[in-house]
Amino acid sequence: MGRWALDVAFVWKAVLTLGLVLLYYCFSIGITFYNKWLTKSFHFPLFMTMLHLAVIFLFSALSRALVQCSSHRARVVLSWADYLRRVAPTALATALDVGLSNWSFLYVTVSLYTMTKSSAVLFILIFSLIFKLEELRAALVLVVLLIAGGLFMFTYKSTQFNVEGFALVLGASFIGGIRWTLTQMLLQKAELGLQNPIDTMFHLQPLMFLGLFPLFAVFEGLHLSTSEKIFRFQDTGLLLRVLGSLFLGGILAFGLGFSEFLLVSRTSSLTLSIAGIFKEVCTLLLAAHLLGDQISLLNWLGFALCLSGISLHVALKALHSRGDGGPKALKGLGSSPDLELLLRSSQREEGDNEEEEYFVAQGQQ
Repeated sequence: MGRWALDVAFVWKAVLTLGLVLLYYCFSIGITFYNKWLTKSFHFPLFMTMLHLAVIFLFSALSRALVQCSSHRARVVLSWADYLRRVAPTALATALDVGLSNWSFLYVTVSLYTMTKSSAVLFILIFSLIFKLEELRAALVLVVLLIAGGLFMFTYKSTQFNVEGFALVLGASFIGGIRWTLTQMLLQKAELGLQNPIDTMFHLQPLMFLGLFPLFAVFEGLHLSTSEKIFRFQDTGLLLRVLGSLFLGGILAFGLGFSEFLLVSRTSSLTLSIAGIFKEVCTLLLAAHLLGDQISLLNWLGFALCLSGISLHVALKALHSRGDGGPKALKGLGSSPDLELLLRSSQREEGDNEEEEYFVAQGQQ
């Protein structure tokens, strides 16, 4: 009877993990193809990003209110001094990372975007070494060489290569390295109380919106103000369809954060990292099949080389965590602020550890 119960529990956990991974894939891959699809007809990616930030902020505020009502515990609210001095740098870097990433979809294919963004680990490691969040080891040098070599092979003689778009997404990856490092340093300040993803997201979104606004005003403001799709619309139905499409992106971004944290809270950060590696493969296969992205054998070999570097990094982090008797949040890499999963009070200590692991795992993808 006991053996049967263990088998059932194992099968149930396997099914649950598979379901959570598929949910994560739906949101993560979905938002990538959504951004590419929308920018084909709506050429204002910075405005699109700002609207997404507004939607995410509204959902995070609603989530905080629901959590507070159910738990009867007040959520953290930073003072203006801490908000501007400590959160603003992270918010600005995050805004530029997301904004440039979405901007690049005007010029690059989904496959080139996916491959180049995978190189973000390269910049994260570099900045982690600069800020002494990681120790220089031969294995890390090998990781950097594998990822850099893979990126070179993937872009070498690519028939759909676009210099401007590649520069944008590579710039986003570079800023992403700064972003994750600043995020980790922000999380290390325990007195701020921002270890919880929903609280971090709630505080970051307004400053991200303001940080992205000058870039939007310079490059898109005038064109958007004269566009018939928004401000000078003549067809109300077209306006509602555009706004509905933009709102959908905010929901996808919010759902992505929820699925990420749900996955890591019910399994582990290592599961999320491994799922992220296979997600990149799925994205490239779908891009080649659905969008007709042209990927040569050399490009595939470069992608495999890059993934081997990322896999090696994930394995090193897993071994490091086991050697220290468990995951250490402050020695990992930073990540994006997203949603909170409500954990039972009896699982509070375990839930706190998983919240920290969530930020570690996301920085590795």
